[in-house]
Amino acid sequence: MHEPAVPHLQAGDPEIAGLVEAEARRQFEKIRLIASENYVSPAVLEATGSVLTNKYSEGYAGRRYYEGQQNIDPVERLAAERARALFGVEHANVQPYSGSPANLAVYMAFLEPGDRVMGLSLPMGGHLTHGWSVSATGKWFSPVRYEVRADTGRVDMDEVRDLALKERPKLIWCGGTAIPRTIDFPAFAEIARETGAVLAADIAHIAGLVAGGAHPSPAGHADVISTTTHKTLRGPRGAMIMSTAEHAAAVDKAVFPGLQGGPHNHTTAAIAVSLREAALPGFAGYVRQIVANARALAAALLERGYDLISGGTDNHLILIDLTNKGVAGKPAAQALDRAGVELNHNAVPFDPRKPFDPSGLRLGTAAITTRGLTEERMPQIAAWIDEVVQAAASGDGTVEERVAGEIRELLASYPMPGWAPAP
Repeated sequence: MHEPAVPHLQAGDPEIAGLVEAEARRQFEKIRLIASENYVSPAVLEATGSVLTNKYSEGYAGRRYYEGQQNIDPVERLAAERARALFGVEHANVQPYSGSPANLAVYMAFLEPGDRVMGLSLPMGGHLTHGWSVSATGKWFSPVRYEVRADTGRVDMDEVRDLALKERPKLIWCGGTAIPRTIDFPAFAEIARETGAVLAADIAHIAGLVAGGAHPSPAGHADVISTTTHKTLRGPRGAMIMSTAEHAAAVDKAVFPGLQGGPHNHTTAAIAVSLREAALPGFAGYVRQIVANARALAAALLERGYDLISGGTDNHLILIDLTNKGVAGKPAAQALDRAGVELNHNAVPFDPRKPFDPSGLRLGTAAITTRGLTEERMPQIAAWIDEVVQAAASGDGTVEERVAGEIRELLASYPMPGWAPAP
């Protein structure tokens, strides 16, 4: 049973409606540990599915290229105002379609093709758009890559400084896609000032933690901040770029007309709704619980002999190296999915295996925290993960069905926003 209901979809296109229903049930019945996923509220779902999708609004509030913006302009202004207030920034652009286009806009705002850009190497936990070779950012710009230490799994800021002084990049990225530890924004800012670089903080994974006070903020340190609006922020699939007032015009020009046309107004409205939700008192407790769950899950996995990159976590994310378990990340992730635990295979630092068949698993606790699970459930989740990984290593597939049934039984007591089984 969907909330909001979808009777017109069911009547008009039962094939798609059936797939939507099947996906809702799948999300309800599985322990969702993909670090970049979450559950949005019914209010965010309603805004995303509203008639705002009918309206084209190229330009910015008060400066549109189409008429009929009397209601759209206030929606966008509200979203930007709420972003500025929540993150304590001077400027916010809420139009980027997703995280990668937002990062491309950062390049367009500050760099020329061929300029040098510095970011965390992708196999070390960085993001494709931070200058990796298969990305346009690694093809159009000259990439310089820093790494984590092999002995700690953490970024060594002295090594970052030495590399930045040697290479003199115009843009330095901090943040990434598989970083389980706190990002030292002040240290990055000091290096950027010393080398004359623009500092960009990509907080896509930790934006909700930053908003709720569970992770230090890059505001006041980074010149520009990019983020998606889903993941820990628990909004729709969109993005934002935030900056100092000094860089506002360059950021806005890069987004439009530099890279895209009209914003997706229904997404902008849903972003505004999620930002309002993140400003409510309960959100801080939610993100603190995310971190508490991640630490409890990490501790339970360590007790079972799992090798965690950096030895644990400070945020929502855990990165496991399965080398000592005798199974690669991909078959383990596939077995876990069949058993009702959804996560993703992932490269680990200094991984000897290929990217499509890596040694690791990446998992996060944002979605299960939204469902209401707390620390007391984390040892059981670790036990299920361990059972399935051991079975995958030995080739025993009989464990998966039993574990999936036990997970369905557990999750039946934890409501899912937006959908519930029919009574």
